[in-house]
Amino acid sequence: MGLTVVKAKFNQVQSTMQFDAKAPQNASTHLVMDVESLSFSKPLFKHMILGEDLFYVEKYKTVIFKSIQFKELGNGKYNVLGHLTLRGVTKPVIFETTFKPSMSNTNLLDVQASAVINRRDFGMKKGIAGVGDKVNLHLSGQCEMN
Repeated sequence: MGLTVVKAKFNQVQSTMQFDAKAPQNASTHLVMDVESLSFSKPLFKHMILGEDLFYVEKYKTVIFKSIQFKELGNGKYNVLGHLTLRGVTKPVIFETTFKPSMSNTNLLDVQASAVINRRDFGMKKGIAGVGDKVNLHLSGQCEMN
């Protein structure tokens, strides 16, 4: 029996971010991701993942993350604490986040963030063969420097 890793990408995301490295305590971010815009590395799994047992896209159209605190770790690294709302359930999540000056535009910062959640914490409780409980979240983007 083999292991299949399915990657998904939100193609429609609305985001705002306020970030000043000199005053990270004032930083904030808010993301709204359109669940129907998800694309998959293995399209065969799309119907199952968007169905009632997992994302339940017919009822829950968005995934939302709103930060509550940026904790500076040094060297451009931060723990971004916030609330993730998925399937109508809101839970605290910590994204390990890195900000680096963009190589292509000096007015931008490249942002990379990752977190691990348990899908069952968000109401995705049905056991599905081959679908683990832990889900890795990876975010990437850019923000303007203040």
